[in-house]
Order: sequence, then structure tokens, then C-alpha cells
Amino acid sequence: MAAEHPFKEILTALPKPGGGEFGKFYSLPALNDPRIEKLPYSIRILLESAIRNCDNFQVKKEDVEKIIDWENSAPKQVEIPFKPARVLLQDFTGVPAVVDLACMRDAMNKLGSDSNKINPLVPVDLVIDHSVQVDVTRSENAVKANMELEFQRNKERFAFLKWGSSAFHNMLVVPPGSGIVHQVNLEYLGRVVFNTNGMLYPDSVVGTDSHTTMIDGLGVAGWGVGGIEAEAAMLGQPMSMVLPGVVGFKLSGKLHNGVTATDLVLTVTQMLRKHGVVGKFVEFHGDGMGELSLADRATIANMSPEYGATMGFFPVDHVTLQYLKLTGRSDETVAMVEGYLRANKMFVDYNEPQQERVYSSYLELNLADVEPCISGPKRPHDRVPLKEMKADWHSCLDNKVGFKGFAVPKETQEKVVKFSFHGQPAELKHGSVVIAAITSCTNTSNPSVMLGAGLVAKKACELGLQVKPWVKTSLAPGSGVVTKYLLQSGLQKYLNEQGFHIVGYGCTTCIGNSGDLDESVASTITDNDIVAAAVLSGNRNFEGRVHPLTRANYLASPPLVVAYALAGTVDIDFDKEPIGTTKDGKSVYFKDIWPTTEEIAEVVQSSVLPDMFKSTYEAITKGNPTWNQLSVPASKLYSWDPNSTYIHEPPYFKDMTMDPPGAHGVKDAYCLLNFGDSITTDHISPAGSIHKDSPTAKYLLERGVERRDFNSYGSRRGNDEVMARGTFANIRLVNKLLNGEVGPKTVHVPTGEKLSVFDAAMVSSSVLNPGILFLRDNILFLASSFLELYDYYES
Repeated sequence: MAAEHPFKEILTALPKPGGGEFGKFYSLPALNDPRIEKLPYSIRILLESAIRNCDNFQVKKEDVEKIIDWENSAPKQVEIPFKPARVLLQDFTGVPAVVDLACMRDAMNKLGSDSNKINPLVPVDLVIDHSVQVDVTRSENAVKANMELEFQRNKERFAFLKWGSSAFHNMLVVPPGSGIVHQVNLEYLGRVVFNTNGMLYPDSVVGTDSHTTMIDGLGVAGWGVGGIEAEAAMLGQPMSMVLPGVVGFKLSGKLHNGVTATDLVLTVTQMLRKHGVVGKFVEFHGDGMGELSLADRATIANMSPEYGATMGFFPVDHVTLQYLKLTGRSDETVAMVEGYLRANKMFVDYNEPQQERVYSSYLELNLADVEPCISGPKRPHDRVPLKEMKADWHSCLDNKVGFKGFAVPKETQEKVVKFSFHGQPAELKHGSVVIAAITSCTNTSNPSVMLGAGLVAKKACELGLQVKPWVKTSLAPGSGVVTKYLLQSGLQKYLNEQGFHIVGYGCTTCIGNSGDLDESVASTITDNDIVAAAVLSGNRNFEGRVHPLTRANYLASPPLVVAYALAGTVDIDFDKEPIGTTKDGKSVYFKDIWPTTEEIAEVVQSSVLPDMFKSTYEAITKGNPTWNQLSVPASKLYSWDPNSTYIHEPPYFKDMTMDPPGAHGVKDAYCLLNFGDSITTDHISPAGSIHKDSPTAKYLLERGVERRDFNSYGSRRGNDEVMARGTFANIRLVNKLLNGEVGPKTVHVPTGEKLSVFDAAMVSSSVLNPGILFLRDNILFLASSFLELYDYYES
């Protein structure tokens, strides 16, 4: 007999306006505790989850009390359990998660138990978006051509995921070509409020992608976690987390004419980095909230990993409800969402007096203080006001090698290298833009900046400006809705004229799938040691991520991406220098092509329509012919192919017994790597291209994989052998043991031999067996053997 729920007395019905009820919910007001009124909205979501899941085993009444007493308990770094409502995966991280579930089933089977017990207990949504690469650009046929190549490279992975969607319960797989996971989550998958068998509760999600935080803009608590945590959540285990402090970020005022949401998020990122928000929630509030569209909020929430917070949360208000209606959620669903959140004190109504909430610390930004900017050349929080960009670029050329320096000798800073681009005269110099990509969920979910980019392209076309043909331009929308409104507005044709044809529906350049540069451009860069630039509307620009040959990488709004593509260089003062000239020789300046806020608002109003969302998402799970033709077995156990270099049976459970071996101490630890600051997941587990001289390349070549078929590290995360070799394989890794040399190598202790990180770990593991890697004060120690970190994600 099931035990009585400890909080059954606060289970309350939510009536429907027309009679009947939506369902029942655990009522926070029914607790009659004045401390709840002061809690940040983000903490109330943790509280509701703890109450609903309280069984005095996994979640105890003492945990509920810790959360209610958040103001006093959070500073003490107490731990609480949290059970998210669902789990979100993308294919790079989703494949290893499904691999783990498949080998768990094998282990259950070998132990004589029921393998079907390994099934997600909460909804799991997996969106295939990380695999498409920008191979073909500047072509009406680019989407089709890139998708065909995507399927050729990833057919085995896709078939494995399709098998998983039928072999496991509660798992939805959104096929390739549908969009970017976080935009699909925002526009379609996000529930805001769940109604499961008549039980109402807030939507919450953890995802194996750090930018899962984008959903916080919709008032859904969500953040990125590691693969092991996500798998535990899938299988019904609570996450243990430190009860976080909450930074209250007050917004006031209004953005100036011509200032974009991207300018705002880069400003917020810099402010929060400086404030210090690692391990904390950030909750936005204030009168300025009414000036931000839902898409603007999602842009800010998306970059939580870049400013270091667990999440950047925007509580649900009237703007949220309007967005739910715009994106095709039913009137009854919206009514249920509003009714539940109001009844449970989780809805913000700015038309009513606001209860003063308590925060751990406070920040404030007047939106009128935000100015046009970009960030780079190597970190997202290194914001540069547009008016200072030229001076900042020259200081970067001068500075010693570092986050803001390239150490280019003065006498070579102005050199111009002439070359032939398919028979046309061309030239490159330091700062020349060779990649201009409108990409990434951060911006492609926001109609104002996407249509703003179209308006810049239109004005440039009308003035006779043209992006140079050697600039690799691309446009990768986050969903089919973007294509619909760009066509509706008539602006896609102008983007096409400037080379920004749609290349696919996925992360592309932002995740490092930028594809090869033209050989003439690539050789000019390498032969002349050019510091070439990429400008992208992405969220990360760490060294080696965007493209191996672009040492300078700048994050910018989509309209600024177009502007820099037209200028052809980041070495320009947009206030004083012309972007180009008309056919009759008249100078064209930045102000001549930049749209006003009113121009953008008008085209958004007339072009972004609810039916676009409905028609896009009605068809999303139906797939495409290539996906639908993939044949997969109906078995519940996976048939591992020992010759596969994509999907490999991992060793974790092979010798598993019913009696765990117990813990082992760490001893005789050698230093493997010694790092400075700003070591990111890009350094730990790169997702991009596989270098031809790396241990991974050697492994693949030994197994008959040709170099052109290497694909990327991210695409091979279903093979633990590949990812062990790929750990710390970033080509820009700075290891202090190497005394200034850059690259994925280390000095083996104690022999002093210089080896790849993987080879050094393997030499040590043959002497010290078994063992573990651990990090202390940014120094990585090897205590016996190599720990595979393929599913490691920074929090």
C-alpha cells in the first residue's frame, strides 16, 4: 500500500472558467507561510517540485523546509534534491546518452533481470540539429545538398537514434532538418505547465546542452547538465544540487533606436561575468521587462553559460502568454497556464503592485545605456562597443598572445596579400572577414534581428553594395518558421543576393560545423600567417571552435554580421569609414544601411504570423523522405557492430555484478595538465573537426576511415574510444607544462617526454592501473588511468 503523501492537505483543484476543472495541484499559498511570498519565482519552482515529489525517501520534508527558508539556508550551501519534469537532448550529446541506456539494458539482461525496466520515466525530447555542416553555400540548392551530405556522413548515428525512439518509452526524436534544439524547445516543446493525468505542475527541464537555458525566457526553469545527470533524471532519480543564490537583475528604461537584443545580451553577459554568478540563478525583473519581447528574453536566457549562471530566469507574465498564442498553443492551454500560475503565485502581473522579493545580490541596467557592440576576438564576455572596434582591433594585433592579443609585429600589421579566387583578383589582410554566418539559436529565434538582417541586405542591394565572393556567407535558421517569415517579408531574396542563402536547419558554424574554406583562401591564410576573422551571430567564440583558420572570432547580431560581411574586415570604424561605394563612386556608410527600430517593428508585425508556427510544427515529427526510409530493427536490445567507428559498445557494465566493488583511494597522482583560467568544455571535449595528426585520426585511419570521412568529434561521441582520444584535443589548448607552446600536448611525468594528452595518459595508466583524473586549482592530476570525459559539460 502506497504511503500517504506528506502534503496531501494542500492538494487543490484548479477550476475551468466555463465549469469543471483543469486538474489538481499542490498549492503554495495553502501552506500559509509568509516566507514564500518573498521567495524569487525561480526558487518557487524548486519548492513546488520538492513538495510534489516528497516521499520522505528521495525527497524529504526537511528538503522542503530548506527551500522555504531559502533566505537563510542558501548562504549555507545546503544541498537539495530536484526532479525536473523532462529531459532535452541534441544529437551530439543524445547519442552517448542512448548508448548508455542501451548498454544498461544489456547489463540487466546479463544479470538475469528485466531489461525493459531501463526506460525513461519522464518525457525525453531529442532534436537532431548538430550534424549539418556548411559544405555548400551561396546556392539555392544549399539546403538540399548539405542535407544529403549530412545523411551520408551520419546515417549510422541517425538509424541508431531512430531505433532508440521506438525501443524506449517516453522518447521523442525530432528528425534532422527541423531546426535547432533550443528554438524548437521554445516554439514547440516547452509546456510551461504540465497536466499529467490531472496533476498540474510547472514545466522544468535539464538538457545535455549548456544552452538549454534559452527556455528560461519562456518562464520554464531549465539548464544544462552532464550526460550522467541527464540519464539519472531520465530514470527517475533526483538531481542533488546546492540550493542556489539568486541575483536579482532589475531592468528599466528602453533600448535606443537601432540597438538590438544581441547588443543587450552581450552587455548583460559582461556585467554578470564581472559580478560573478557561477552556480547561481539570475532572475530578471523591473519595469523594463515590458519593453522586451519574449524572443529578446530568450536571447538573454540563452547565454547563461557565457555569463556563468546556472540559469537566467524570466518569470511568466502577459508577454509570455502572448508568445504562447503566437506560436500556436491552444486557447485552453494558455488559459490553463495562466490559471495555474496565478493560483500558485508564480505569475507576474506588472499591472498590479509588486511584492518585494528577496535576492542574494542585486544588479540594475537601464536599457537606454546599451549601445551597439560585438564580442571577441576569443571570448563571449569580451564586449567591444562598435565605436571602439577599430582601436580595439589594433590593440589586439599589438598585445602579447592571450585573450585579447595576437602579437603581430608592427611591420607586418598592414600587409596585404593578393591572390586569385576562381580567376578573380582577391586580397586578404589581418582582420579580413572570411566567414560571416547568421547562425545559432541565440539569435535565429528572434524575428527582430533576423528581419533586421534582411533589411540591411535590402538597403545594401539598393545602393549597389556586394559581399566579396571569397567571404563564406551562410544563413542557418533555427526553425522553418524563420524561412516562412523571411519569404513573407520579401527579404530572403536580398539576403540571397548578398550570399546569405539558407544552408540548413541546425547549429552549423556556431558549433564548429562551418565547413572548409575555399582552398585559395585557406592557403593564403596559412602561407602568410594571416589573422583572419569570422563574424557570427553565435554564442561562443573560443579559440579553435568556429574554424581552425579563423583566429579572431566575433559574436554579433545578424544585421551586424551582414554589415561586416559587406565591409570585408573587422578593421573598420563604422562611424568614420565607408563600408563601400555605389556604382557611381559615392561612399556608403553604416548609417545608410542600418534600419530603424520602427522599420523592423513594422516588418515583424506584418510578416510573423501564428499560422506559420502551426503549419511548421504540425509536420515536424513526420520527418523527411530520407529519414523515413531509414530501416531500423524492432528489437529492444541493440545489436552492436564491432566494426563501427560511430556507435561502440562501452565497457562500463561489461563485468558488472550484483555486488558493487566499493570505492578506491587516490594515490601516486601525477600532474597531467596545468591550466590557467577560462578552460571551457571546448577545451575539454571539442565538438569540431578532427585534426589530421591527432590520436583520433590515427585510430580512425587504422580502421579504414579516410580523412574526408572523419566527420567531427561531436558526431562520434557514441564511440568512447574516439572521445577518450578527443579529450583535451583542442588545437588552441594552453598547458603551462609546455612553457608557451600551444596545442593538445603535455609533458609526461615523470619521464619528461612530450606526448599527446591521450598518449601521456595511456603511458601512465599502463604503470598505474586502475585510476582517475581529477582537477584541483586548474591542475589536472592523473591517478592511475584515463577518465573518459566525453559527456562532461560545464555547469
